[in-house]
Amino acid sequence: MGSEVVRDFFSILSAIVMVGLAAVIVSRNANTTGVINSGSSAFNTALATAEGPVTGYSPGPPIYANSVDSLSAPEFGSGYSFGQG
Repeated sequence: MGSEVVRDFFSILSAIVMVGLAAVIVSRNANTTGVINSGSSAFNTALATAEGPVTGYSPGPPIYANSVDSLSAPEFGSGYSFGQG
């Protein structure tokens, strides 16, 4: 009996998730094309990086890496920076 309750719970949960997913995909405000392009770009970069030792491809540093001030304190929009007197 316990497994039936768990199965029913996950069936209902998955139905809710699927309805939400469908609503997001068909919504006018959804950026489905952007999400697909982003995923495709990430896959292509990962594949090219994996083939790098053979092809010589080097993607360089990640986009989120700071090239100069990697150890400095973060600066916020108000101009205040933690760690500076």
